[in-house]
Amino acid sequence: MRNYLLLDDNEAFAENLAEILRDGGDEATVVTDGARALELARSNHFDVLLTDMKMPGMSGAAAVHHIRQVDPGLAAVVITAHPGEDDLETARREGLLAVLPKPVPIPMLVGLLSQARRDGLVALVEDDLALSDNLTEVLRSRGFSCVTARSVLDAEQLASVRPFAALVDLRMPGGPDGEALRRLRARFPELPVFVMTAFPDVASTLPEHRGIFSKPFDTAALLETLERIHAERRPRPS
Repeated sequence: MRNYLLLDDNEAFAENLAEILRDGGDEATVVTDGARALELARSNHFDVLLTDMKMPGMSGAAAVHHIRQVDPGLAAVVITAHPGEDDLETARREGLLAVLPKPVPIPMLVGLLSQARRDGLVALVEDDLALSDNLTEVLRSRGFSCVTARSVLDAEQLASVRPFAALVDLRMPGGPDGEALRRLRARFPELPVFVMTAFPDVASTLPEHRGIFSKPFDTAALLETLERIHAERRPRPS
């Protein structure tokens, strides 16, 4: 049984969604403002936060940020009728499991939630947009959330998130080979980092990575490795 926190100022919509989740045997708590959601996150163990974006007071992006400070392992799903809004990019930088449109496709949502992993955030540092989007989708299908970076500078700005693993391209804009890897290692010294590259001979000379996936790589092997690392991780203090 999973425990969901639903944040939406449209209480009727949230209660209808909560009822669907409860009918499936899970627990769901509905709140209509971010401050109350943050209060509950301090005293309860939730598996997934589902939040609207546009709300009076605290926005959905702000709610994800503040709640993640309390519970870094919480998976987060944004449901919004405004997919182009600026705040959504802010929320993405926190590492989301998914962004879904309103009206939400219920079968897709239920399937997504059934796979969602606590402490399942992967930092994906890759400047090839097509590859990054494809990997994000593949990881999501296994319940992993993603936070992405497309340059050395972007990688430097991942300081506020708490990933359990990172996938890093060797050559990234904004620095020499391996610079994004070095900065991630400096920020997260205990983080398992895997290098993705078409230049494995160069990557083998870099220190402190857990493995190399040579492009084009076997996605199934990558997923198997991440699932093993996730299963072996030390639980975060509650």
